[in-house]
Amino acid sequence: MWRYLGLFLLPFLTTPALPQADTQAAAIDAYLDEAMPAASAPGLAWAILDDGDWLAGGRGERVLGSGLPVTDDTPFALGSISKSFTALAIMQLVEAGAVDLDDAIADHLDSFEGQPGAAITIRQLLSHTSGYSTLQGNSFQTGHMRQLAGTSPARAPGTAWQYSNANYLILGAVIETVSGREFEAYIETEILAPLGMENSSVGGRAAGDRMAIGHTPWFGGRRPVPDQGRASGGMAAAGGIVASAADMALYLAMMSNGEDDLITAEHKAMMMRPASAASPFYGLGWFIDAEADAVYHTGLTPGVETLAILSRSQQRGGVVLVNANSGMGFGVTGDILVGMSAFALGENPEPGGQHFGTQSLYVMVLVLPVLFVAGIMLAWRGRAGLRAKSGVSGWFSLVFPVFSTLAMAWVFVDLMPKLFGAPLATFYLYQPDMTILLVASAVTGVGFAIFRLVLALSGRR
Repeated sequence: MWRYLGLFLLPFLTTPALPQADTQAAAIDAYLDEAMPAASAPGLAWAILDDGDWLAGGRGERVLGSGLPVTDDTPFALGSISKSFTALAIMQLVEAGAVDLDDAIADHLDSFEGQPGAAITIRQLLSHTSGYSTLQGNSFQTGHMRQLAGTSPARAPGTAWQYSNANYLILGAVIETVSGREFEAYIETEILAPLGMENSSVGGRAAGDRMAIGHTPWFGGRRPVPDQGRASGGMAAAGGIVASAADMALYLAMMSNGEDDLITAEHKAMMMRPASAASPFYGLGWFIDAEADAVYHTGLTPGVETLAILSRSQQRGGVVLVNANSGMGFGVTGDILVGMSAFALGENPEPGGQHFGTQSLYVMVLVLPVLFVAGIMLAWRGRAGLRAKSGVSGWFSLVFPVFSTLAMAWVFVDLMPKLFGAPLATFYLYQPDMTILLVASAVTGVGFAIFRLVLALSGRR
Protein backbone atom coordinates (compact mmCIF):
# COMPACT_ATOMS: atom_id res chain seq x y z
CA MET A 1 0.00 0.00 0.00
CA TRP A 2 0.88 3.73 0.13
CA ARG A 3 2.74 4.04 -3.23
CA TYR A 4 1.01 7.46 -3.54
CA LEU A 5 4.17 8.78 -1.89
CA GLY A 6 6.02 8.67 -5.23
CA LEU A 7 8.84 6.50 -3.97
CA PHE A 8 9.05 4.61 -7.23
CA LEU A 9 9.73 7.63 -9.48
CA LEU A 10 13.36 6.82 -10.14
CA PRO A 11 13.49 8.85 -13.40
CA PHE A 12 14.16 11.82 -11.08
CA LEU A 13 17.78 10.67 -11.11
CA THR A 14 20.39 12.78 -12.92
CA THR A 15 23.69 11.86 -14.50
CA PRO A 16 26.85 13.24 -12.75
CA ALA A 17 29.48 10.70 -11.72
CA LEU A 18 29.68 9.34 -8.16
CA PRO A 19 32.28 11.22 -6.07
CA GLN A 20 34.88 9.51 -3.88
CA ALA A 21 33.78 8.12 -0.52
CA ASP A 22 34.86 11.09 1.60
CA THR A 23 33.27 13.70 -0.62
CA GLN A 24 30.26 11.43 -1.12
CA ALA A 25 29.58 11.39 2.62
CA ALA A 26 29.89 15.18 2.67
CA ALA A 27 27.46 15.46 -0.25
CA ILE A 28 24.94 13.21 1.53
CA ASP A 29 25.26 15.24 4.74
CA ALA A 30 24.72 18.48 2.84
CA TYR A 31 21.65 17.02 1.15
CA LEU A 32 20.18 15.76 4.42
CA ASP A 33 20.81 19.11 6.13
CA GLU A 34 18.06 20.51 3.91
CA ALA A 35 15.91 17.44 3.29
CA MET A 36 15.36 16.28 6.87
CA PRO A 37 13.88 19.53 8.23
CA ALA A 38 11.62 19.75 5.18
CA ALA A 39 10.40 16.22 5.88
CA SER A 40 10.11 16.77 9.66
CA ALA A 41 11.91 13.44 10.10
CA PRO A 42 13.17 12.79 13.67
CA GLY A 43 15.89 10.37 12.56
CA LEU A 44 17.41 8.58 9.60
CA ALA A 45 20.02 5.92 8.82
CA TRP A 46 21.54 5.12 5.45
CA ALA A 47 24.12 2.96 3.70
CA ILE A 48 25.62 3.21 0.21
CA LEU A 49 27.19 0.20 -1.51
CA ASP A 50 29.85 0.67 -4.19
CA ASP A 51 31.74 -2.25 -5.75
CA GLY A 52 31.70 -4.32 -2.58
CA ASP A 53 32.65 -1.44 -0.28
CA TRP A 54 30.04 0.41 1.71
CA LEU A 55 29.60 3.67 3.51
CA ALA A 56 26.94 4.22 6.19
CA GLY A 57 25.73 6.85 8.61
CA GLY A 58 22.92 8.00 10.83
CA ARG A 59 21.58 11.27 12.13
CA GLY A 60 18.76 12.63 14.22
CA GLU A 61 17.03 10.91 17.13
CA ARG A 62 15.55 7.48 17.76
CA VAL A 63 12.69 9.18 19.61
CA LEU A 64 11.75 12.79 19.01
CA GLY A 65 13.10 14.96 21.84
CA SER A 66 14.99 12.11 23.51
CA GLY A 67 18.51 13.02 22.46
CA LEU A 68 19.16 9.32 21.71
CA PRO A 69 21.16 9.35 18.47
CA VAL A 70 20.44 7.29 15.36
CA THR A 71 23.54 5.52 14.05
CA ASP A 72 24.14 3.10 11.21
CA ASP A 73 23.76 0.29 13.79
CA THR A 74 20.31 1.44 14.98
CA PRO A 75 17.65 -1.19 14.14
CA PHE A 76 14.62 -0.01 12.15
CA ALA A 77 11.46 -1.86 11.15
CA LEU A 78 12.06 -2.63 7.45
CA GLY A 79 8.41 -3.02 6.48
CA SER A 80 7.91 -4.61 3.09
CA ILE A 81 11.63 -4.84 2.34
CA SER A 82 11.12 -7.97 4.45
CA LYS A 83 9.46 -9.54 1.41
CA SER A 84 12.85 -9.81 -0.30
CA PHE A 85 14.10 -11.85 2.70
CA THR A 86 11.02 -14.08 2.53
CA ALA A 87 11.61 -14.58 -1.20
CA LEU A 88 15.27 -15.42 -0.52
CA ALA A 89 14.18 -18.02 2.04
CA ILE A 90 11.84 -19.60 -0.52
CA MET A 91 14.68 -19.75 -3.05
CA GLN A 92 16.83 -21.53 -0.46
CA LEU A 93 14.09 -24.13 -0.06
CA VAL A 94 13.85 -24.41 -3.86
CA GLU A 95 17.59 -25.14 -4.04
CA ALA A 96 17.18 -27.70 -1.26
CA GLY A 97 14.56 -29.47 -3.38
CA ALA A 98 11.85 -28.96 -0.77
CA VAL A 99 9.79 -26.52 -2.87
CA ASP A 100 9.23 -25.92 -6.57
CA LEU A 101 8.24 -22.49 -7.83
CA ASP A 102 5.33 -24.03 -9.72
CA ASP A 103 4.00 -25.97 -6.73
CA ALA A 104 0.45 -25.12 -5.72
CA ILE A 105 -0.25 -23.71 -2.26
CA ALA A 106 -2.29 -26.79 -1.42
CA ASP A 107 0.81 -28.95 -2.03
CA HIS A 108 2.26 -27.52 1.18
CA LEU A 109 -0.61 -26.07 3.24
CA ASP A 110 -3.46 -28.41 4.17
CA SER A 111 -5.71 -25.45 5.04
CA PHE A 112 -5.86 -24.55 1.33
CA GLU A 113 -7.02 -27.97 0.12
CA GLY A 114 -10.36 -27.61 -1.65
CA GLN A 115 -10.31 -23.83 -1.12
CA PRO A 116 -10.58 -21.07 -3.79
CA GLY A 117 -6.83 -20.35 -3.79
CA ALA A 118 -5.64 -23.95 -3.72
CA ALA A 119 -4.12 -23.89 -7.22
CA ILE A 120 -2.21 -20.62 -6.81
CA THR A 121 1.50 -21.31 -7.30
CA ILE A 122 4.51 -20.29 -5.23
CA ARG A 123 5.77 -18.23 -8.19
CA GLN A 124 2.48 -16.33 -8.35
CA LEU A 125 2.67 -15.57 -4.64
CA LEU A 126 6.25 -14.32 -4.94
CA SER A 127 5.39 -12.06 -7.89
CA HIS A 128 2.01 -10.74 -6.65
CA THR A 129 0.09 -12.36 -9.50
CA SER A 130 -1.98 -14.67 -7.28
CA GLY A 131 -5.14 -12.63 -7.72
CA TYR A 132 -5.31 -11.47 -4.10
CA SER A 133 -5.87 -7.72 -3.99
CA THR A 134 -4.09 -5.01 -2.04
CA LEU A 135 -7.19 -4.49 0.08
CA GLN A 136 -7.45 -8.22 0.85
CA GLY A 137 -3.81 -8.29 1.91
CA ASN A 138 -4.25 -5.34 4.24
CA SER A 139 -7.42 -6.77 5.77
CA PHE A 140 -5.82 -9.97 7.12
CA GLN A 141 -3.57 -10.06 10.15
CA THR A 142 -1.56 -12.81 11.79
CA GLY A 143 -3.52 -15.82 13.01
CA HIS A 144 -6.08 -15.74 10.20
CA MET A 145 -4.53 -18.16 7.71
CA ARG A 146 -7.63 -20.35 7.59
CA GLN A 147 -9.79 -17.32 6.96
CA LEU A 148 -7.44 -16.26 4.17
CA ALA A 149 -7.51 -19.77 2.72
CA GLY A 150 -11.30 -19.56 2.48
CA THR A 151 -11.24 -16.21 0.70
CA SER A 152 -11.56 -16.14 -3.09
CA PRO A 153 -8.88 -14.11 -4.88
CA ALA A 154 -10.20 -10.86 -6.35
CA ARG A 155 -8.93 -11.92 -9.81
CA ALA A 156 -8.08 -15.14 -11.57
CA PRO A 157 -4.55 -16.28 -10.58
CA GLY A 158 -1.82 -15.43 -13.08
CA THR A 159 -3.86 -12.90 -15.05
CA ALA A 160 -2.85 -9.59 -13.47
CA TRP A 161 -0.40 -8.01 -11.04
CA GLN A 162 -1.56 -6.46 -7.78
CA TYR A 163 0.56 -5.94 -4.70
CA SER A 164 -0.83 -7.85 -1.73
CA ASN A 165 0.50 -8.72 1.71
CA ALA A 166 -1.67 -11.84 1.54
CA ASN A 167 0.84 -13.44 -0.82
CA TYR A 168 3.71 -13.18 1.63
CA LEU A 169 1.64 -14.17 4.65
CA ILE A 170 1.02 -17.44 2.81
CA LEU A 171 4.69 -17.78 1.86
CA GLY A 172 5.65 -17.37 5.51
CA ALA A 173 3.35 -20.28 6.37
CA VAL A 174 4.93 -22.33 3.55
CA ILE A 175 8.41 -21.67 4.95
CA GLU A 176 7.33 -22.81 8.40
CA THR A 177 5.60 -25.96 7.13
CA VAL A 178 8.38 -27.05 4.78
CA SER A 179 11.32 -26.22 7.06
CA GLY A 180 9.65 -27.38 10.28
CA ARG A 181 10.78 -24.16 11.99
CA GLU A 182 9.12 -20.91 12.98
CA PHE A 183 9.60 -18.15 10.39
CA GLU A 184 11.62 -16.13 12.89
CA ALA A 185 14.00 -19.01 13.61
CA TYR A 186 14.47 -19.81 9.92
CA ILE A 187 15.29 -16.23 8.84
CA GLU A 188 17.61 -15.54 11.74
CA THR A 189 19.47 -18.87 11.37
CA GLU A 190 19.66 -19.18 7.59
CA ILE A 191 20.01 -15.54 6.48
CA LEU A 192 20.78 -13.03 9.23
CA ALA A 193 23.41 -15.03 11.12
CA PRO A 194 25.40 -16.21 8.06
CA LEU A 195 25.61 -12.61 6.83
CA GLY A 196 26.75 -11.28 10.20
CA MET A 197 23.65 -9.07 10.58
CA GLU A 198 24.12 -8.73 14.32
CA ASN A 199 21.71 -5.80 14.77
CA SER A 200 18.89 -7.48 12.89
CA SER A 201 16.06 -9.79 13.92
CA VAL A 202 12.50 -10.78 13.14
CA GLY A 203 9.80 -8.88 14.99
CA GLY A 204 12.16 -6.48 16.76
CA ARG A 205 12.07 -8.10 20.17
CA ALA A 206 15.83 -8.65 20.16
CA ALA A 207 16.43 -4.96 19.39
CA GLY A 208 15.04 -3.84 22.74
CA ASP A 209 15.44 -0.15 23.52
CA ARG A 210 18.02 0.31 20.77
CA MET A 211 15.33 0.28 18.09
CA ALA A 212 14.28 3.47 16.31
CA ILE A 213 10.76 4.49 17.31
CA GLY A 214 8.36 5.29 14.48
CA HIS A 215 6.54 8.64 14.28
CA THR A 216 3.24 9.36 12.55
CA PRO A 217 1.93 12.77 11.39
CA TRP A 218 0.01 14.66 14.06
CA PHE A 219 -1.52 18.00 13.03
CA GLY A 220 1.66 19.61 11.78
CA GLY A 221 4.00 17.68 14.08
CA ARG A 222 5.03 14.11 14.83
CA ARG A 223 3.76 11.59 17.38
CA PRO A 224 5.73 8.47 18.46
CA VAL A 225 4.17 5.07 17.79
CA PRO A 226 3.92 3.16 21.09
CA ASP A 227 4.57 -0.35 19.71
CA GLN A 228 7.46 0.78 17.47
CA GLY A 229 5.71 -0.69 14.42
CA ARG A 230 6.84 -4.24 15.24
CA ALA A 231 5.28 -7.23 13.51
CA SER A 232 5.06 -10.73 14.86
CA GLY A 233 3.80 -14.16 13.92
CA GLY A 234 2.46 -14.58 10.40
CA MET A 235 2.71 -10.86 9.54
CA ALA A 236 6.50 -11.00 9.86
CA ALA A 237 6.90 -12.59 6.42
CA ALA A 238 5.18 -9.61 4.80
CA GLY A 239 6.85 -6.85 6.79
CA GLY A 240 8.28 -7.81 10.18
CA ILE A 241 12.05 -7.92 9.79
CA VAL A 242 14.09 -5.35 11.73
CA ALA A 243 17.59 -4.35 10.59
CA SER A 244 20.18 -1.58 10.80
CA ALA A 245 21.53 0.32 7.80
CA ALA A 246 24.99 -1.25 8.25
CA ASP A 247 23.46 -4.75 8.33
CA MET A 248 21.44 -3.98 5.20
CA ALA A 249 24.68 -3.08 3.45
CA LEU A 250 25.86 -6.66 4.12
CA TYR A 251 22.59 -8.02 2.76
CA LEU A 252 22.68 -5.88 -0.40
CA ALA A 253 26.34 -6.77 -0.96
CA MET A 254 25.41 -10.45 -0.93
CA MET A 255 22.50 -9.92 -3.33
CA SER A 256 24.70 -8.04 -5.80
CA ASN A 257 28.02 -9.94 -5.62
CA GLY A 258 27.27 -12.37 -8.46
CA GLU A 259 28.47 -15.30 -6.34
CA ASP A 260 27.02 -18.54 -5.04
CA ASP A 261 26.54 -18.19 -1.28
CA LEU A 262 23.17 -18.16 0.48
CA ILE A 263 21.68 -19.02 -2.91
CA THR A 264 23.24 -19.34 -6.34
CA ALA A 265 24.07 -16.34 -8.48
CA GLU A 266 21.64 -17.72 -11.06
CA HIS A 267 18.75 -17.58 -8.62
CA LYS A 268 19.73 -14.10 -7.43
CA ALA A 269 19.52 -12.92 -11.03
CA MET A 270 16.16 -14.68 -11.43
CA MET A 271 14.76 -12.78 -8.46
CA MET A 272 15.67 -9.51 -10.18
CA ARG A 273 14.01 -10.31 -13.53
CA PRO A 274 10.30 -9.98 -14.39
CA ALA A 275 8.61 -13.06 -13.01
CA SER A 276 6.09 -13.42 -15.84
CA ALA A 277 4.23 -11.56 -18.57
CA ALA A 278 1.66 -10.57 -15.93
CA SER A 279 4.44 -9.15 -13.74
CA PRO A 280 6.67 -7.00 -15.97
CA PHE A 281 7.78 -4.68 -13.16
CA TYR A 282 8.18 -7.16 -10.30
CA GLY A 283 10.46 -10.14 -9.92
CA LEU A 284 10.59 -12.45 -6.91
CA GLY A 285 10.49 -10.12 -3.92
CA TRP A 286 11.82 -7.06 -5.80
CA PHE A 287 10.32 -4.24 -7.87
CA ILE A 288 12.07 -3.65 -11.20
CA ASP A 289 12.91 -0.31 -12.82
CA ALA A 290 14.08 -1.23 -16.31
CA GLU A 291 15.00 2.35 -17.23
CA ALA A 292 17.38 2.68 -14.27
CA ASP A 293 18.38 -1.00 -14.63
CA ALA A 294 17.70 -1.36 -10.92
CA VAL A 295 15.60 -3.34 -8.47
CA TYR A 296 14.22 -1.92 -5.27
CA HIS A 297 11.69 -2.35 -2.53
CA THR A 298 10.05 0.15 -0.26
CA GLY A 299 8.80 -0.53 3.24
CA LEU A 300 6.02 1.04 5.27
CA THR A 301 5.12 0.34 8.89
CA PRO A 302 3.35 2.66 11.33
CA GLY A 303 5.84 5.48 11.82
CA VAL A 304 8.66 4.16 9.61
CA GLU A 305 9.42 4.34 5.87
CA THR A 306 12.30 2.55 4.15
CA LEU A 307 13.84 1.94 0.74
CA ALA A 308 16.45 -0.54 -0.50
CA ILE A 309 17.76 -0.36 -4.07
CA LEU A 310 20.30 -2.27 -6.18
CA SER A 311 21.71 -1.76 -9.65
CA ARG A 312 21.43 -4.87 -11.85
CA SER A 313 24.47 -4.03 -13.99
CA GLN A 314 26.87 -2.71 -11.31
CA GLN A 315 27.66 -3.71 -7.76
CA ARG A 316 26.04 -0.59 -6.45
CA GLY A 317 23.04 0.18 -4.26
CA GLY A 318 21.90 1.47 -0.93
CA VAL A 319 19.30 1.69 1.78
CA VAL A 320 17.63 4.52 3.68
CA LEU A 321 15.58 4.11 6.86
CA VAL A 322 13.43 6.97 8.22
CA ASN A 323 11.50 6.85 11.49
CA ALA A 324 8.57 8.93 10.22
CA ASN A 325 5.55 8.42 7.97
CA SER A 326 4.87 11.00 5.30
CA GLY A 327 2.26 13.61 6.03
CA MET A 328 -0.45 14.46 3.54
CA GLY A 329 1.52 17.01 1.54
CA PHE A 330 3.38 18.31 4.61
CA GLY A 331 6.47 16.63 6.06
CA VAL A 332 6.80 14.31 3.05
CA THR A 333 9.52 11.74 3.77
CA GLY A 334 9.19 10.16 0.33
CA ASP A 335 11.35 12.92 -1.15
CA ILE A 336 14.25 11.76 1.05
CA LEU A 337 13.85 8.16 -0.10
CA VAL A 338 13.92 9.20 -3.75
CA GLY A 339 16.90 11.50 -3.16
CA MET A 340 18.92 8.88 -1.30
CA SER A 341 18.16 6.33 -4.03
CA ALA A 342 19.91 8.70 -6.43
CA PHE A 343 23.06 8.64 -4.30
CA ALA A 344 22.81 4.84 -4.15
CA LEU A 345 22.91 4.60 -7.94
CA GLY A 346 25.81 7.04 -8.23
CA GLU A 347 23.76 10.08 -9.15
CA ASN A 348 22.87 13.39 -7.54
CA PRO A 349 19.29 13.97 -6.36
CA GLU A 350 16.93 16.55 -7.76
CA PRO A 351 15.10 18.89 -5.35
CA GLY A 352 11.96 17.48 -3.76
CA GLY A 353 8.72 17.68 -5.69
CA GLN A 354 5.67 19.82 -5.09
CA HIS A 355 2.69 18.40 -3.20
CA PHE A 356 -0.06 20.92 -3.82
CA GLY A 357 -2.73 18.27 -4.41
CA THR A 358 -2.33 16.47 -1.09
CA GLN A 359 -1.71 19.75 0.73
CA SER A 360 -5.00 21.14 -0.61
CA LEU A 361 -6.83 17.98 0.45
CA TYR A 362 -5.41 18.19 3.97
CA VAL A 363 -6.32 21.86 4.34
CA MET A 364 -9.82 21.18 3.03
CA VAL A 365 -10.60 18.45 5.57
CA LEU A 366 -8.99 20.58 8.28
CA VAL A 367 -11.36 23.47 7.56
CA LEU A 368 -14.55 21.52 6.76
CA PRO A 369 -15.55 20.60 10.35
CA VAL A 370 -15.24 24.24 11.39
CA LEU A 371 -17.39 25.34 8.47
CA PHE A 372 -20.05 22.72 9.20
CA VAL A 373 -20.21 23.68 12.89
CA ALA A 374 -20.51 27.32 11.85
CA GLY A 375 -23.27 26.26 9.47
CA ILE A 376 -25.18 24.63 12.36
CA MET A 377 -24.98 27.88 14.34
CA LEU A 378 -26.14 29.93 11.37
CA ALA A 379 -28.99 27.50 10.73
CA TRP A 380 -30.20 28.01 14.29
CA ARG A 381 -30.08 31.77 13.94
CA GLY A 382 -31.90 31.59 10.61
CA ARG A 383 -34.41 28.92 11.62
CA ALA A 384 -37.38 31.15 10.81
CA GLY A 385 -36.25 31.37 7.20
CA LEU A 386 -35.73 27.60 7.01
CA ARG A 387 -39.24 26.97 8.32
CA ALA A 388 -40.67 29.33 5.74
CA LYS A 389 -39.24 27.38 2.81
CA SER A 390 -41.86 25.84 0.53
CA GLY A 391 -42.37 24.53 -2.95
CA VAL A 392 -40.07 22.29 -4.94
CA SER A 393 -37.07 24.58 -4.71
CA GLY A 394 -37.53 25.05 -0.99
CA TRP A 395 -37.74 21.34 -0.25
CA PHE A 396 -34.80 20.66 -2.59
CA SER A 397 -32.63 23.13 -0.65
CA LEU A 398 -33.48 21.26 2.55
CA VAL A 399 -33.17 17.67 1.35
CA PHE A 400 -30.30 17.83 -1.14
CA PRO A 401 -27.62 18.67 1.48
CA VAL A 402 -28.54 15.48 3.36
CA PHE A 403 -27.80 13.29 0.35
CA SER A 404 -24.72 15.26 -0.70
CA THR A 405 -23.15 15.13 2.77
CA LEU A 406 -23.93 11.40 3.06
CA ALA A 407 -22.10 10.90 -0.24
CA MET A 408 -19.19 12.98 1.08
CA ALA A 409 -19.10 10.89 4.26
CA TRP A 410 -18.94 7.67 2.22
CA VAL A 411 -16.04 9.06 0.15
CA PHE A 412 -14.13 10.18 3.25
CA VAL A 413 -14.53 7.14 5.51
CA ASP A 414 -14.81 4.30 2.98
CA LEU A 415 -13.72 5.12 -0.57
CA MET A 416 -10.66 7.28 0.16
CA PRO A 417 -8.91 4.83 2.51
CA LYS A 418 -9.59 2.01 0.05
CA LEU A 419 -7.94 4.03 -2.72
CA PHE A 420 -4.79 3.64 -0.61
CA GLY A 421 -5.52 -0.08 -0.36
CA ALA A 422 -6.57 -0.21 3.27
CA PRO A 423 -9.68 -0.03 5.44
CA LEU A 424 -10.12 3.07 7.61
CA ALA A 425 -8.73 1.38 10.74
CA THR A 426 -5.49 0.50 8.95
CA PHE A 427 -5.28 3.96 7.37
CA TYR A 428 -5.41 5.41 10.90
CA LEU A 429 -2.21 3.56 11.87
CA TYR A 430 -0.23 5.57 9.31
CA GLN A 431 -2.19 8.83 9.08
CA PRO A 432 -3.96 9.35 12.43
CA ASP A 433 -4.46 13.10 12.04
CA MET A 434 -5.87 12.80 8.53
CA THR A 435 -8.16 9.96 9.62
CA ILE A 436 -9.54 12.04 12.49
CA LEU A 437 -10.16 14.97 10.14
CA LEU A 438 -11.92 12.76 7.58
CA VAL A 439 -14.22 11.31 10.23
CA ALA A 440 -14.83 14.75 11.76
CA SER A 441 -15.72 16.19 8.35
CA ALA A 442 -18.08 13.30 7.64
CA VAL A 443 -19.84 13.53 11.02
CA THR A 444 -20.18 17.31 11.14
CA GLY A 445 -21.25 17.45 7.49
CA VAL A 446 -24.07 14.93 7.88
CA GLY A 447 -24.94 16.45 11.26
CA PHE A 448 -25.25 19.91 9.70
CA ALA A 449 -27.54 18.72 6.92
CA ILE A 450 -29.82 16.69 9.21
CA PHE A 451 -29.94 19.42 11.88
CA ARG A 452 -30.96 21.93 9.21
CA LEU A 453 -33.72 19.66 7.91
CA VAL A 454 -35.05 18.78 11.37
CA LEU A 455 -34.97 22.43 12.36
CA ALA A 456 -37.06 23.36 9.33
CA LEU A 457 -39.61 20.59 9.94
CA SER A 458 -39.90 21.12 13.68
CA GLY A 459 -41.45 24.58 13.36
CA ARG A 460 -44.08 23.63 10.80
CA ARG A 461 -47.71 23.06 11.79
